[in-house]
Amino acid sequence: MLLTVCLSGTVMAQMAPKREFRGAWIQCVNGQFMGMGSAELQQTLTSQLDSLQKAGINAIIFQVRPEADALYQSDLEPWSRYLTGVQGQAPNPYWDPLQFMVEQCHSREMEIHAWINPYRAKTKGTTVLAGNHPAKLHPERFVAYDGLLCFDPGLPENRKYICKVVADIVRRYDVDGLHMDDYFYPYPVDGIAFNDDVTFASYGRGFADRGDWRRDNVNQLIKEVQQTVRSVKPWVKFGISPFGIWRNKKSDPEGSETNGLQNYDQLYADIRLWVNEGWIDYNIPQVYWQIGHTAADYATLVDWWAEHTANRPLFIGQDVMRTVQHADLNNPNIHQQQAKMQMQRAHKSIQGSCQWPASAVVDNAGGYRTALETDYHRYPALQPRFPFMDDKAPKKVKKMKVVWTEDGPVLFWTAPKAKREMDRARQYVVYRFTKGEKVNLEDPSKIVAVTSRTFCKLPYRGGEIKYRYVVTALDRLHNESKPVKQSVKL
Repeated sequence: MLLTVCLSGTVMAQMAPKREFRGAWIQCVNGQFMGMGSAELQQTLTSQLDSLQKAGINAIIFQVRPEADALYQSDLEPWSRYLTGVQGQAPNPYWDPLQFMVEQCHSREMEIHAWINPYRAKTKGTTVLAGNHPAKLHPERFVAYDGLLCFDPGLPENRKYICKVVADIVRRYDVDGLHMDDYFYPYPVDGIAFNDDVTFASYGRGFADRGDWRRDNVNQLIKEVQQTVRSVKPWVKFGISPFGIWRNKKSDPEGSETNGLQNYDQLYADIRLWVNEGWIDYNIPQVYWQIGHTAADYATLVDWWAEHTANRPLFIGQDVMRTVQHADLNNPNIHQQQAKMQMQRAHKSIQGSCQWPASAVVDNAGGYRTALETDYHRYPALQPRFPFMDDKAPKKVKKMKVVWTEDGPVLFWTAPKAKREMDRARQYVVYRFTKGEKVNLEDPSKIVAVTSRTFCKLPYRGGEIKYRYVVTALDRLHNESKPVKQSVKL
């Protein structure tokens, strides 16, 4: 049995950054929700979020559109069979999973990113499409491939439609991000061609090479989706979690020392271009392999991605099960979680990670969740900043004071005024320092609360110790205001 190792609090205080994306993917395509009644599924999600919150997870990426369907109320696409078991059938009793998750995540001070699959319209297990499914309404816009059904990426009307779906989600739900994973052109199957001959002949735009044309199709979608998100809500982030290899060095001198499937060549997803051009707001490559993998070594890929961030936030996609199932190369008695976290945090350009799948964290496979809770996420972390989206901090809080209530001392403050939504305070950070201690707002161990409320209950120990409390305001993109201080004996 492989075990994890707990590090000392002193070491973790030095290692743990104040700002770090600590995400987890909650997926539906594994069928984990099918067959559950509304109340049971709500309880399951609530339980998962409670566990993830204790583990220090501060962002949830929730799959809401796996195959041109919806785990939310949509006038454009049918209810997902991954929710109710039958595509097009609404949940009974009725509820809206995305709205539920928005409320639940925000009540726990977590971000919520709506995860969609842009091109996939039918998975292999789907045998019946609802009457209002896009492929039923416009079958000419789709390509069948190895049991799948895909939007033809070469058709301009498909890009327009996908952007319409994106705009609908972002407009109606208070999500913090819009997310796509690694599925663009389908993963290739030997001996099966993706039949886009007619589309290439009609919409080739002068490209001589079909691969270049396919990449440009996806490039256009990525640009248009970001523009769509920005136009609806300029504070909502657009991110991608691509397959872990851009290109192998044998294909491109700029590639990584790996030997696996390539985003650029097989999926026609030029993720490096999107990062360099600023068409996406964050990047979470799925570096799911173990340290020492012969074709795709984790350490090699983390180093490569860290060198190719192009001033866009980079987070590392972690596979929990593969991590705990492989021994540390230097200590065979423990698994690779510790080594991977050390590698990740050794790079200044890497600003966090995302766990796949969330359920493995909840199940505490190999003690993974325990290590997050007690060591790696021991202290709270604010989200990384996105200065290219907004770098203006909100104004500082007002009228801060301690009020003694029947429940004990409570620190109250008033929200700062703001003329624009981008400048409005959405959360507050409460720090605590002892008498004579230097106020260092970069020390995450001093954070006692990150809250969307304008008050914080304080511990009372007989009024013998004098503390200095500091409160700052955060806007939607986590710019932090100047501090306001208050001393009190507790």
